[in-house]
Amino acid sequence: MSVRLAVIADDFTGGLFVASNLEKIGIPALYVCDPDILPSIGNQDVVVIATRLRFMPPAEAVAMLDSLTTALDAIGTEYIFYKYCSTFDSTDEGNIGPCADFLVKKYDQPRLIFGPGYPDLRTYVHEGYMFYKDRLISESIKRFDPITPMNDPDMPRVLQRQTAEKVGLLPHRVLHRGSAFAHDYVRDQQDKGVRYFLMDCVDNDDVAVGATIFRRDRVTSGADALAIELALQWEKEGVRRAPQDRPRPVRGQGGEAVLVGSCSEVTLRQRDHFALSNPVLDIDIREDERDVLTERSLKWAQTQLDAGRAIGFSVAGDPDAVTRAQSMFGVMGAARKAEAILAGIARGLADKGVRKLVVSGGESSGAIVQALGIQSMQVLPFDELGAGSCISHDDRRISLFLKPGKIGAEDVFSAALDKMRT
Repeated sequence: MSVRLAVIADDFTGGLFVASNLEKIGIPALYVCDPDILPSIGNQDVVVIATRLRFMPPAEAVAMLDSLTTALDAIGTEYIFYKYCSTFDSTDEGNIGPCADFLVKKYDQPRLIFGPGYPDLRTYVHEGYMFYKDRLISESIKRFDPITPMNDPDMPRVLQRQTAEKVGLLPHRVLHRGSAFAHDYVRDQQDKGVRYFLMDCVDNDDVAVGATIFRRDRVTSGADALAIELALQWEKEGVRRAPQDRPRPVRGQGGEAVLVGSCSEVTLRQRDHFALSNPVLDIDIREDERDVLTERSLKWAQTQLDAGRAIGFSVAGDPDAVTRAQSMFGVMGAARKAEAILAGIARGLADKGVRKLVVSGGESSGAIVQALGIQSMQVLPFDELGAGSCISHDDRRISLFLKPGKIGAEDVFSAALDKMRT
């Protein structure tokens, strides 16, 4: 039993982006939601492991990473890729820096590449400064993120605040001159004490050169673009193994529901569009205890499901409501209560026979998949809806569409349900 590449994603929807894009280009990727099944997965070219590392306290994140990498080592994993958001979502406490520090120490690795950015989604890094949709990230909607507001566009500086290791820049002007020149540059910087290299990501050529330089390292890190490029380069060196059996989608069975946890502007527009044609229950997490709100929501759901309707639930209030909830419960406390309510609703819906679920929000997706007890999933190829379409490997064969909060067209919720039906 062996694994060529294990991608450890720090949230659920981020991992789906990698897996769905690999499936699109013909590289099968097993999506693991429960690490306990790793000893039984057999030979795999690529395994993507969904975690909730991004928002854990740093010590807990490192402990989980230790356990996970030990399990991967035990099954013979050749390469490990630590995957975070293309916009480098983090705070001054981490968790990107602490997780990186742990990995280089555990594997006694003298250097580590950091490759945020995703040119195909208009997220770029130039001279270390990040641009999101042609704006400095500090001037974009990311500055309003309720948990990881990105107010500093200088990515090496952001990383340096999270680690004691010396952070250097691998700039576009060096990458543009090719892999041989860039390799010599990296070696010279290492001689000067640089251990962490924050890579520019102006275009996909930058990504390809960076992957060429660092692909022999046991551990690498970055966003989707670098993970996909490394998988392509490693795949060319090995024999592709036979893909695992794949579950068929659920057609015309069970109820349908949308669960909205993200409070981004994009998601709120998508929620409101879905509500024009479907009943949506808005849940104010301040009104009562978690279990009371969950039970009340499921009673409402039963009436709607009996009428054969697709339904929605939203804990994503407007910015003022979010601020009030955070004042009452704290930033993470509010987020965790909202996720727990949605997770309880999802579990109750599954018990009622609902087999089609659309979820908005990376952390909400993780909480819901965990609550449903799903251990692994088949991810479908990236398509016009983007990433996020998947089917559980368990006997229920639940169809899901799990999306990050800040992407997608206004009608994505209805479009995702249409895709599941047809």
